[in-house]
Amino acid sequence: MVMPFLSRRPTVPAKDGASWPHVVILGGGFAGAHAVGALRDARVRVTLIDRNVYKTFQPLLYQVATAGLNPGDVTMFLRGLSLKVPNMRYRQGEVEGVDPERKIVRLDEGQSGQQEIAYDYLIVANGATTTYFGTPGAEEHAMPMYTRAQALAIRDRIFSELERSSREVGLGRGHDKLHVCIVGGGPTGVEIAGALADFRMQELDILYPEMDPGTLQVTVLQRGDEVLKEFSTKYRQYAADELRDRGVVLQLGRGVKEVGYDHVVLDDDSILESDITIWAAGVAIPKMVSEWGFPQDKRGRLDVDDYLQVKGFPGVYAAGDIAGQDEPLPQLAQPAIQTGQAAARAIAAEVAGKPRKKFKYTDLGTMATIGRHAAIAEIPVLGGLSGSLGWAAWLGVHITKMIGHRNQRAVAMNLVSLYSGSRATHQPNPVVGEVNSLRAARIFEEQAAHRLFGAGAGATRTADKVAAEGAADAVEPTKD
Repeated sequence: MVMPFLSRRPTVPAKDGASWPHVVILGGGFAGAHAVGALRDARVRVTLIDRNVYKTFQPLLYQVATAGLNPGDVTMFLRGLSLKVPNMRYRQGEVEGVDPERKIVRLDEGQSGQQEIAYDYLIVANGATTTYFGTPGAEEHAMPMYTRAQALAIRDRIFSELERSSREVGLGRGHDKLHVCIVGGGPTGVEIAGALADFRMQELDILYPEMDPGTLQVTVLQRGDEVLKEFSTKYRQYAADELRDRGVVLQLGRGVKEVGYDHVVLDDDSILESDITIWAAGVAIPKMVSEWGFPQDKRGRLDVDDYLQVKGFPGVYAAGDIAGQDEPLPQLAQPAIQTGQAAARAIAAEVAGKPRKKFKYTDLGTMATIGRHAAIAEIPVLGGLSGSLGWAAWLGVHITKMIGHRNQRAVAMNLVSLYSGSRATHQPNPVVGEVNSLRAARIFEEQAAHRLFGAGAGATRTADKVAAEGAADAVEPTKD
């Protein structure tokens, strides 16, 4: 009998492992990490390649961006996967290209010249990246939230601007309101808007007693007429009502035409003040993928067959956001997990000389949290959940889906601490980092010629634009 705590885990790989087929996996996200796990018992060598040494649990990035969780709570060291997958090796690098004819991957690893890694099987799971849809000024001024570094940048910017705004009172200028506009009414946009609204209601007046709680203004801009289009009409309305009850302004049916340093221009040419513009409007496949010679659909995803194998390229599979089936799956965590596991199992079957199984997606439901004790969950068979019950289900599912016991414990403890109790018992303690309000103030002054709002703004709006803003319930510029 093997004693699990006394026996040594197997070393990597087995004695004849050098001759095993080599599986290279591009990307350590949901699809890539779960593909690694599905190959633990296959007689293959696995090399996982990613630019980051960690896997990010993206559904909780908004909590990092709003200072609710430590960044380490939502990341796991990718080399830790070797505990359960001893035939895995990790390699850090930027993928520069793929040559399917030679069966090699080209990497930039920091040294002079490109490095080449040969493969027998390839799983492309490097996901998607932020797209600004060609919106002028968006790449320069808007802040995406797709990576851990981007979430940290948003967090630090929010608190730097709060510190800067708080000093306006001492200078006799009154309150310089901090306007946060979130572009996109999907799960990411709704969740970060709800978290900021909860912070304003529960903690802002305690942490910044010199400021009015209304200093922080949160607006969601959504091109469509409803938020959370992934859900049924009932829960879309529930989410919208919850956000409005929390003081979030919903500008529905309003597209963004341009982004400036402290404003956004809407598609009707009206202007909204936006000191911080958070971009949650969508993702796209990296442009470099088109240079690899694989077939792509109209959205840039790799065309795959029923086994997730890239059409016309035996041994090459795609999983996660980058895989384009005939009926595209939503770019969410659960489809990425299932496609990553299925691609790996198809490879394991090939190596073992067994027939592959066609991929079939199992819909486990969709969840989103709106804020404190308010979430929605639509689960097949069980139906829909909302309110505190939906929030409890959301919390349980997200914790169990995290890789790593430390992460699970840390997230459970921190979120329960953050959302339990009342204002009388909860001690505000945001997870802050590099709060540099001095730099924020210098940039604020340097941008005077380009600002439309705030003290010293060097540009004015036309009467027509002001009238249009009034019709759209826009906020007037701060007076000196």
